[in-house]
Amino acid sequence: MRTDQPATPDAPGTNGAILFEALIVPHRSLSVRGRRWLMLALAALCASVGVRFWLIGAWPVIAFCALEVAGAIFLLHLNGRRARASELVLLSDQRLRVIRTTSGGKRSEIEMPSAWLNVVMEESAGRVPRLLLGQRGRLVEVGASLGEDAKRDLATALRDVLHQFRNPRFDNVNLR
Repeated sequence: MRTDQPATPDAPGTNGAILFEALIVPHRSLSVRGRRWLMLALAALCASVGVRFWLIGAWPVIAFCALEVAGAIFLLHLNGRRARASELVLLSDQRLRVIRTTSGGKRSEIEMPSAWLNVVMEESAGRVPRLLLGQRGRLVEVGASLGEDAKRDLATALRDVLHQFRNPRFDNVNLR
């Protein structure tokens, strides 16, 4: 998760100054190169097991080893492909925009006025809490791919920005 608070007034399509920006991407522990090495090591391990069984006369095991490798490679590929998904949270003085991009590149956008926006952490026993942004009974879940600590950090940052926006501090030179 990357959070920024740019000072750029009137960014394109926001109708006001951007107060908060967060780009949320799913965490993946392996790089593309690491995933290739893991697939290669798995294939080599299953090939050695298959050869051992073939040498003792249990040659049908080779087919099951090949299916196991193919399934593992498919699941690792699927996991890597899902890492392309992202979620962009933009909070301006006028509205909140949540732009979601799926792993296939399909984009969807949700807009809500920021005037009455609330940040809610929905706690459930034994589960990772849900981070909800709501206004007038409409709730939108944000950061579903994040862990508990990252969700709490994002919720705190959003609450702080909303508090600063709703309670501005004015500096009057005459009152110093």
